[in-house]
Amino acid sequence: MTDIEKTGPVDPSAAPPTPPTGPEAIRAIPVRHYGRYVSAVIAIGVLAAIVYAFSQGRINWGAVPDYFFDDRIITGVGKTLMLTALSMLIGIVGGILLAVMRLSRNPVTSSIAWFYIWFFRGTPVLVQLFVWFNLGLVFEYINLGPLYKDYWSSFMTPLLTALLGLGLNEAAYMAEICRAGLLSVDEGQTEASHALGMSHGKTLRRVVIPQAMRVIVPPTGNEVINMLKTTSLVAAVQFYELFKYAQDIGQSSGAPVEMYFLAAAWYLIMTSVLSVGQFYLERYYARGSSRTLPPTPLQKIRGNLLSLGRPKGRMA
Repeated sequence: MTDIEKTGPVDPSAAPPTPPTGPEAIRAIPVRHYGRYVSAVIAIGVLAAIVYAFSQGRINWGAVPDYFFDDRIITGVGKTLMLTALSMLIGIVGGILLAVMRLSRNPVTSSIAWFYIWFFRGTPVLVQLFVWFNLGLVFEYINLGPLYKDYWSSFMTPLLTALLGLGLNEAAYMAEICRAGLLSVDEGQTEASHALGMSHGKTLRRVVIPQAMRVIVPPTGNEVINMLKTTSLVAAVQFYELFKYAQDIGQSSGAPVEMYFLAAAWYLIMTSVLSVGQFYLERYYARGSSRTLPPTPLQKIRGNLLSLGRPKGRMA
């Protein structure tokens, strides 16, 4: 005889069935990189040894703050910045012109631009400065006809020597930077501009150069910082800027090494300010090519501070 299962009201006191439990959460344990700790300890030890060695040397550190804001030092800082700006202006204008000449289909202008870049990139800046400064031994006069005529020694002042030596040399490097930027723009942009009736010059000004700036700006910022430091070479042709003033103060005060440290501190301050400006300029020109702009230094600091208070998450 078959048993019949009877149905009735469910007993409320009966416990509900236990649902199946899922996998237990995985506790992630970070991998320990002992090599990083060892290298950090070694780096700190080397840094501490260098600091200790300089602390034991016969260096009058008090002379650095005494002359840090000296009138001659401040004047030298101003002349260094002025020389950097004027030399870079000559270099950028000349570099753009040379880049256009180098990309020209005219073999004469292209060859002249190639020779200029080859010559000025292949000779040291210091040699070029001495050549300009000593051309008075070769030419007694400079004669430009009815426009200008004078002794070469009176014409080639230390400032003009510095501008020619630094600016013309920089033009060779800027030419290659500008050429790379112009070549980075798709040829279809130029063809479309010409199809709309735009001339070659207008196409360069309004279409090609604005798009090439994204490639030109980062290395140009590096060249500006490098130019700021290269200006110290003009002390060899008797132009007074930061390094030359610091050198003279060191000889008169009997603290030459201390004044070199002072000049290095000022160079670090100026290059740091220029680096910040370069960052924001690169960020400005990256707006049209990058969906997410790189965070600014303040945003990085704010993000790091906020991340310290967040609880560490777990991997499921």
